Amino acid sequence: MSGEPRFRRRKADRPAEIVAAALAVFAEKGFAAARLEEIARRAGVSKGALYLYFATKEELFRAVVGQAIAPNVLGLRDMFAQHPGPFRDLLRLVAERLTAAAGAPAFGGVAKMVIGEARNFPELARVWHDELAAQALDALAAAIAAAQARGEVRPGDPRAYALQIAAPLVMGVIWRETFVPVGAPSFDLAALAHQHVETLASGLLQETAR
Repeated sequence: MSGEPRFRRRKADRPAEIVAAALAVFAEKGFAAARLEEIARRAGVSKGALYLYFATKEELFRAVVGQAIAPNVLGLRDMFAQHPGPFRDLLRLVAERLTAAAGAPAFGGVAKMVIGEARNFPELARVWHDELAAQALDALAAAIAAAQARGEVRPGDPRAYALQIAAPLVMGVIWRETFVPVGAPSFDLAALAHQHVETLASGLLQETAR
């Protein structure tokens, strides 16, 4: 048989398997309570083997963000940058894609972990901000500024508008992860996102762009 020997291919898969296991453990247990022994066990490797790839839990978290979460979120950044308009169509795409990103495996649990543990582990917030939140927010703000230049969107701070667009969807994820497990009624995130952007468009768009 041609190709790379099986044991070599298996070894090459290990970092991704460790990252997937860490994503699940972080989402379930939080950062402080996550144990490298459990992550190694779920990944099917020894703790010593895990250390061959990731020296610290913080380094492993950075890999989780970069490999398991960032591709979904940064795809939004590229979409914002490439969308020519009209802005109402972009708003609808934002609703659709943010809902899909929020539904990715363990995304909500890790987001909740970052919010809950950022004071004790500020590096979590720094990584989440620098590699995800800031890039997506800045790209959406740039798209809003471009729509303002085309005369579609009312004057105002584009970055603040971007936060207004994203905030209810973020709140929907926090609600799902925090209150639904203790009995609160859930929200349909897709319906929430659709209603939100259609309502917001009425306030953001100039009369000629509605």
